[in-house]
Amino acid sequence: MAAAWTGSKPVATPVPGRVLVTGAAGGFGSATATRLRELGAQVVGLDVNPGENVLACDITDAAAVGSAVGEAVARLGGLDAVLHYAGIGIPNDAGGPLEPDALRVIDVNLLGAWRVTAAALPALTASRAERGGRRARVVFVASELAYVTLPFVSAYSVAKRGMSAYADALRLEYGTELHVTTVYPGYVRTGIHAAGREVGLSLEGQVRREEVEDVVGTVLRVLGARRPPRDTACTRAGNLELWAARHLPGVVGAVAARQIRKRAAEGRFDGSPLAAGLVARLTGRTPERSPR
Repeated sequence: MAAAWTGSKPVATPVPGRVLVTGAAGGFGSATATRLRELGAQVVGLDVNPGENVLACDITDAAAVGSAVGEAVARLGGLDAVLHYAGIGIPNDAGGPLEPDALRVIDVNLLGAWRVTAAALPALTASRAERGGRRARVVFVASELAYVTLPFVSAYSVAKRGMSAYADALRLEYGTELHVTTVYPGYVRTGIHAAGREVGLSLEGQVRREEVEDVVGTVLRVLGARRPPRDTACTRAGNLELWAARHLPGVVGAVAARQIRKRAAEGRFDGSPLAAGLVARLTGRTPERSPR
């Protein structure tokens, strides 16, 4: 029995012994891998930026995924859990072209998780006898943007909502073999937001902010839970928001729309060429663009 963490408070819960983490070189993935190892787990990561115990893998490449997952399973001697953090965020216009940016976001965030999960399933199910008959764990880290829609992140929202749907399908078809959980973080200051800041469309201040520890602590609780939740946010406020989005989507959507109109009227989007059309539609004016 090892000690997992809830925020800054440890709680005694076991975690899976052999874990594969995607996006393992990122802010969430590296922190989670470190904590898992402290708890006695064996961890191998996948990332486009390889390192110690992190295998180089482009999860948009099916052949690369098959090879990397196979190597990870061989290093671990089996597999008990897969944790999906890998993702990118590139702003886009919902009425604009899919290629290259929107399609890339969907491929990495949604289809990448699908490829890795499919490649890992044989090892996850084959290891059940070694776990004393216990089911394996698969954890998908989605986003509050899966259920609270904002402008210029349509590809990201589609990918994360699709991830939730894929998790539901996986649970339905493989629930006899797997515990499947989807986690919905709020806004956290990590490198994924760099592309938005570069084009003047930062999410800072638009959505509820959380910390890396909120996400890592939640994932560790899920991995160690006797009965993992189907869906969970990372804070009490996040879970209230998740409930509202599920049960009162019209209300949540209306609130979001009012906030966007207000920000457009205040000139919050004027520095971004990508937002010019939306500002004109909402306010009837041509936005002033700040120099780049």
